[in-house]
Amino acid sequence: MSEPSPAAAPLADASGDIAALARGGRTNFIGFLLRLVANMPFLFIAGRLYGATALGRFASALVIVELMAMVCTVGEKRGLAQRLSDAGEDGDPSHIVCDGLLIALIAASAVAAVLWLVPAPMFPSGVYTNIDRLLVTAIPALALTEILLAAQAYRYDVGTTVRARAVVEPWTKSITAGAFFFLVPKSGLQLAYLAATFAALLTAAWPFLKTYGLPRGWRPHLGRMATLTVRGAPLAAADAIEWGTRRLDLFILGLFAAPAAVGVYYIAQQVASLPQKLKTSFDPILGPVITRALKDKDYAAVARQVCQVGFWITAMQAGIALALGIPGQAIMGLVGPHFVGGTGALAFLLAAEVVAATAVVSEAALIYVARFRNLTISIATIALQALLTVSAMLLIDRLGLPQLYRAAAAALSLALALGVASLTKALALSHILQRSINNWRWALVWAAAVAVVVGEVAILLPEWAELIFGIPAILLAYGWVIWRRGFGPEDRVLFRRTAGAAVSEA
Repeated sequence: MSEPSPAAAPLADASGDIAALARGGRTNFIGFLLRLVANMPFLFIAGRLYGATALGRFASALVIVELMAMVCTVGEKRGLAQRLSDAGEDGDPSHIVCDGLLIALIAASAVAAVLWLVPAPMFPSGVYTNIDRLLVTAIPALALTEILLAAQAYRYDVGTTVRARAVVEPWTKSITAGAFFFLVPKSGLQLAYLAATFAALLTAAWPFLKTYGLPRGWRPHLGRMATLTVRGAPLAAADAIEWGTRRLDLFILGLFAAPAAVGVYYIAQQVASLPQKLKTSFDPILGPVITRALKDKDYAAVARQVCQVGFWITAMQAGIALALGIPGQAIMGLVGPHFVGGTGALAFLLAAEVVAATAVVSEAALIYVARFRNLTISIATIALQALLTVSAMLLIDRLGLPQLYRAAAAALSLALALGVASLTKALALSHILQRSINNWRWALVWAAAVAVVVGEVAILLPEWAELIFGIPAILLAYGWVIWRRGFGPEDRVLFRRTAGAAVSEA
């Protein structure tokens, strides 16, 4: 048998990388669809049974809880892949993961204790019960779950993420939210969230133990853990800031607007966050692929992977944004009539998720090649968002506009800030890799134009028909054009049955 030519090796590696990315993205896309279905009952129950005011209090508390959990992962959500890759065969993988788990547990427990004693940051309105304060116990559970899922993703096991985040967590939250309304109506949302969080933790822990086994011979080491903490600090800050850009608007809105307006905005944010899950769908698999390419100093492969995944995400998010945005009034009205006023906020939030795609995939590489520069850009982004949002709130005060104008203004500020971040991070990565970073294709415009035409016809239908037939019609029209005009052979790997087939065809 003849040896493959040297030129063929990079080609095979490239095909394998793209196939691995496609396989992970395909699995997580199924997870996205499952999460979409599972989240809708929760939004309906929360809006119809609990109301906008209760939702506003719940959302304000989650901003602090989830932010603290993200910080307490010490960057291990994405940094773990690099530590495992650098260790190679020299280190025990279970020991490496357990170092991160222990640090996260200590940090999260300390933060939870402080917030239990001083709950004011979680409840800016000052209205809460002792049951509400139990939300702090979610901080350690959230941090540990993120690290466990990252460890599984390094082994290309994204199925665990799908089960935990797209099946167990949302369905537990939906079912228990309905049950707790009749048992503890004032704190039902908080208890449902806790039940879902711990259910997801158990779902992630069991496969981890089967994959990595018990950490035999592992002992905590202060020096090793201190090094890990220092090394992970910039990444933890970048993770927290990236996550914070999706919550800062809610936090500022809670300071300037009534809880009911915050509740309306929270529902719009939850609907808009559904396409956001497509970006995070590729995170678990993109990190390991990039770290392996960087270890070989194959910068061309990194640029190719970032552009490929960036286009996939942009194309899918744009289609979903149009399908959810055009019939936005019907979707918001499904939660409750008083939520229809959040349609403008929903439109801007959906646009923000589309423009953010480039920033997210660029950051997936920047955190490994220029983590401090990435952190600086992230800090500048969230500062810009804060400036724009507060300025908008003050302007609305001066003009005397209704409360719900604040929600739309907060969403627009987010979209503008994320647009600037996408451009800046893409340019920074392009300069470092000496390769063009661009996920834009003109086919996106043609596909969007056709989807808008179909959507304008759909909104003429009765509301029930607009939702049942209009949304699928918009997606099908958009998908047909983007498939015919935008997707090349390498893009279509995403929809092939197996990654192995994709590799063999290359």
